[in-house]
Amino acid sequence: MNYLDIINKCLLELNYRQVSSFAELVKNDHKRIKSIINIINQEICAASNWNFLLRKTTFTIPANTTEVSKTINGRILYLLVDGKKYQYVDDIEPFLVDEAKDGTYTECADKFLFKPAQSARSAQIVYYTKNCVTDSLGGEKMEMTEATDCSVIPSPFDLQLLVYGTCLRLKANPSYIRFSYWMSMYKEALANLKFTSSINSEDAPVVRLFRQ
Repeated sequence: MNYLDIINKCLLELNYRQVSSFAELVKNDHKRIKSIINIINQEICAASNWNFLLRKTTFTIPANTTEVSKTINGRILYLLVDGKKYQYVDDIEPFLVDEAKDGTYTECADKFLFKPAQSARSAQIVYYTKNCVTDSLGGEKMEMTEATDCSVIPSPFDLQLLVYGTCLRLKANPSYIRFSYWMSMYKEALANLKFTSSINSEDAPVVRLFRQ
């Protein structure tokens, strides 16, 4: 489901008139729905180490180089250099004064810092991306801005989570007639996403509900 589809599903749940294009989304509630969908999408993606967020990239560390530009947008799971797993450290001082230990790295000002070596090295990063959206060309970004943008949350959970989560936050009133239904559907979708996203059959589903 793309952004416009999700918005229309929200409008249907809220008993509002659906639209055929972005140009019709001019009311305050339209703007709130658009914003909340992105908030819910980002919160769900940031809430767990989902397998669907895993990405891998490679780069080269030139010889006698301590700094390499950080080109990823995400949380690193593994960083390997020439097949050896490197350990992240918080303290950048050893890397600035050439006292860093072998097999370690750190980050500073959007750069990775390494202990220099006499020859070039091959590095590989496995990470959880912070990009929660794909555009019509398959490019990744943080927010849905175009009608054809899609969440990276797998189908059918993207529709259930974003629609029911948005309706819950928009109304934010437990006494509202459909609030309990939206809540139960949201919890069920989140639990099912957790279960189906795990590669370990022993992982138990965990339900988290996000509110402002």
